[in-house]
Amino acid sequence: MTTASETVNAETTGAESTVRLASVSRRIADELSVGEGQVRAAVELLDAGSTVPFIARYRKEVTGGLDDAQLRTLDERLHYLREMDERRGSIIESVRGQGKLTPELHAQIMLADTKARLEDIYLPFKPKRRTKAQIAREAGHEPVADALLNDPTTDPAQYDAEQLDGARAILVERFAEDADLVGELRELMWERGQITSTVRAGKEEAGAKFADYFEFSEPFSKLPSHRILALLRGEKEEVLTLHLEADTEEPEDGERTIYEGRIAYKFGIAEQGRAADKWLLDTVRWAWRTKLQVSLGIDTRMRLRQSAERDAVDVFAANLRDLLLAAPAGTRTTMGLDPGYRTGVKVAVVDSTGKCVATEVIYPHKPQGQTEKSLAVLGALVARFNVELIAIGNGTASRETDALAAELISRIPENKPTKIVVSEAGASVYSASAYASQELPDMDVSLRGAVSIARRLQDPLAELVKIDPKSIGVGQYQHDVSETLLARSLGAVVEDAVNAVGVDVNTASVPLLSRVSGIATSLAESIVAHRDANGPFRSRAALKDVPRLGPKAFEQCAGFLRIRGGDDPLDTSSVHPEAYPVVRRILDASGRGMQELIGNTTVLRSLKPADFTDEKFGVPTVTDIISELEKPGRDPRPEFKTAEFAAGIEKVADLKPGMVLEGVVTNVAAFGAFVDVGVHQDGLVHVSAMSHNFVKDPREVVKSGDVVKVKVLEVDVQRQRIGLSLRLDDEPGAAKPERGEGRPRGGQNQGGGPRGDGRPRQGGQGGRQGGQGGQRQGGQGGRGGNDRRSQSAPSGSMADALRRAGFGK
Repeated sequence: MTTASETVNAETTGAESTVRLASVSRRIADELSVGEGQVRAAVELLDAGSTVPFIARYRKEVTGGLDDAQLRTLDERLHYLREMDERRGSIIESVRGQGKLTPELHAQIMLADTKARLEDIYLPFKPKRRTKAQIAREAGHEPVADALLNDPTTDPAQYDAEQLDGARAILVERFAEDADLVGELRELMWERGQITSTVRAGKEEAGAKFADYFEFSEPFSKLPSHRILALLRGEKEEVLTLHLEADTEEPEDGERTIYEGRIAYKFGIAEQGRAADKWLLDTVRWAWRTKLQVSLGIDTRMRLRQSAERDAVDVFAANLRDLLLAAPAGTRTTMGLDPGYRTGVKVAVVDSTGKCVATEVIYPHKPQGQTEKSLAVLGALVARFNVELIAIGNGTASRETDALAAELISRIPENKPTKIVVSEAGASVYSASAYASQELPDMDVSLRGAVSIARRLQDPLAELVKIDPKSIGVGQYQHDVSETLLARSLGAVVEDAVNAVGVDVNTASVPLLSRVSGIATSLAESIVAHRDANGPFRSRAALKDVPRLGPKAFEQCAGFLRIRGGDDPLDTSSVHPEAYPVVRRILDASGRGMQELIGNTTVLRSLKPADFTDEKFGVPTVTDIISELEKPGRDPRPEFKTAEFAAGIEKVADLKPGMVLEGVVTNVAAFGAFVDVGVHQDGLVHVSAMSHNFVKDPREVVKSGDVVKVKVLEVDVQRQRIGLSLRLDDEPGAAKPERGEGRPRGGQNQGGGPRGDGRPRQGGQGGRQGGQGGQRQGGQGGRGGNDRRSQSAPSGSMADALRRAGFGK
C-alpha cells in the first residue's frame, strides 16, 4: 500500500522549486506593489550577473521601469526569501526522511511566510536531545496525557505521581510545539509586553552614561532602535539587568494571565468542575511559565535586536550616502592639515588632480608652541602652490589648528584661501592600508592622513571609497550590529553612489573602479595596469583590450565609465555604447553633427522620444538619452558651498540664546540633526525643533552637508552643549526634548584604539559628522574623533536629550 508520505514524495519532488520560485516573485511583487512580471524579469537579470545600478539605468524596458530603490528592496527580499526557501526545502527533506510528511503538513510548510513560522511548524519534528516528554512516552505515559486532556472527567487521583508527571511533560511539549498557538502568543507578547531595566548593585558611578536606564520600562512595540541597542549595550557592559515582561499589567492573585487563557482555549481546557480541570489548568500555567514564556522571551529579544539592527544600519546607510554624495570642491589646490599636539600638525598640499606636491610637519601647539615658525611654513606653501582651500581634520587639536589657519588667512593680503573643517574619520585606517602604501609608497604613514583629508574635500566620493565604510563614522551603535548586514547594506550604498556619479576611467583609483558595476578588484587592477602600460584610454571600446574584461563585464561597466577628451564625445556621457546607434538616428533626424547637438536644449527638447525607439530601446531609454545629451556627463552631486560662519563667534562661550547663525548639518539621527556653527562643537537640533509640523524622520527636513540657518536656544558652556532650532521664531528655551527621544551614550574604548561612541566631532563638507564611530580606527596612531570636551557630562533638557542620544556621559 502507498503511504501518504510516499504520495507526497512522488508528487512534490519535481515541482517544489518551481512553486517556490513563483511564490517568491509573487510575494515580492505584492510587497513592492508592482507586477509579478517586472519582478521576474529583474530576478532573471540579477541571476544572470547584472548589477542593480545597471538594471536601474539601462534595462528599464525589461523591468517596466523599476528604480534603484525598488531594485535594492527586491534584491534584499529575494535574498531573504531564497534563504527561507532553502530552509523550507531542508525541512521538507527532514520530515520526509522521518516518514511523517503528510499532504496537510506539506501544505503548511509551503505556505509558511516567515522564517519564524517555518521553525514553529518544524519544531515537533526537529531532531533534539531526549526530552522529559520523550522519556515519558517511552515509559508509556502518553495514554494518561490523552485521557486527561480528551476527557477531563477522568480523575487524576487514579494515577500515581510518576504517571502524572510524565503526562504533564508530554502536554507541556504538545502545547509548546503547536505552531499556530506559538505564533499567536508571540505576536500577543510583542503587543502587550515590555522591557524593564535596573542598574546592577555598585555600578551607578561606573555606568553613569546609562543613567536614564537605571529604572526604565517601555513596551516592546514602542522601543526605538537606538534605545534597544543602548539597553543591550548596558547589559553587555554589566551595568544593566534587563527583564522581558510578557505583560505591562500583572494579573490579580490566582487569576490566569491572558497567555494561559489562550493556551487553555486552544486545547479546550476550562474550569467546569470536572475532576481533571484543575490539574489541566495547572499544566497550562506550568507550560506557560516554564516553557513558552522562556522561549518567546528569547524570540522577542532576537526580534528587538534584529529590528534595532535594521534601523541602525538604515541610519548609517542614509548618512553614508549623504557623505559620499556631498558636493565636491573640485579641481582646486588644497592643503590638508591633520591636527596634533605633541606629534605636530601634519601638512600636505595636493594639486588640482589630487597629486601630493608637498608635505611638512609643524609644531604650533603645546608643548613646542612654534606658532610663528609654523605660520611662516604654511604661508610659504600657500604662496608657492596657490592654495585655494585649507582642509582641517576634526580630531584632537582641531580647534587650535583652525585658529592657526584663521590667523594665516588674516595675514594673506589677497587671494585668501578658504578654510573648512572636515571629517578625518577613517584617515588612519587609510594611512595604514595596503592601498595607501601602494599609492604613497615613499611617504611616512603619519603624513598620509593629511593627504586623505585634503583629497576628501576635493572629491569625497573618490577618496572615501578607499576606506572601509564601517570606519567612516556616521552610524548609530555600528559596532553592535550584524557585520554581515552592515557590510551588505553599506556596500550597496557605495556601489549606488559611485555609479550614480560615474567614474573617469583615466584617473580613477583601483578602489573607485572596483565599485563600478561589473568590475571586481582584480579587474580594476588590470584596468589600471593597462592604463599605466599603454597610456590613457581613448575610447570606451578600448576597454575591451584589457585582459579579462569580457563582453559581460563591458556591458555592465561601460555606461558608468567616462573618457574625457577622447575620440567620441559620447564617451563622456552616461549613454551606454549599446545605445550609440540611437544617438546616430537622432543626429540624422536633426541634421546636425555631434558637437552641434550636444547641449543644444532647443533642438533636443523638440524631439519626440517615440520617434527613435526600436525593439530593444523604448521610450524610457530614449528619453534618458535625450536628457543626457542636453547635459552630458553631468554630476548629480550638489554645488560646493560652505557656510558663512558669524564673525567673532569662535567658541561655545561666544554663543548667546536667541542668536541666528548659519551652519552646516554634520549628521542626522533618529532624534534630530547636529549642526556645525563654527564653534568647534556641534549643536543639536532636536526633532521637535525642526519644523512647525510633525516630523517623523529628520532626514525629510535636512541631510548631512546642508547649509542651514538656526537659532540658538540653549548654551551650556561648562559642558560644551548647544541647543538649536530650525524654527527661527522659537524663543530660547522653547524646544524641550521629551524624555526618551535619544539614548544613553554607549561608548567605550576597546582594543587597539578609541572607539568613540559618544558625540564625535566629525564632518562632511565643512562640518563634523556625528553618530557612533566618530574616530580614526585601526593602525598605529589612530585616535578618537571625540575630543576632551565631548567627554564631560551634560545637564539640562537639551543635555538630557544628548545623553539619551548616546552623545555624552
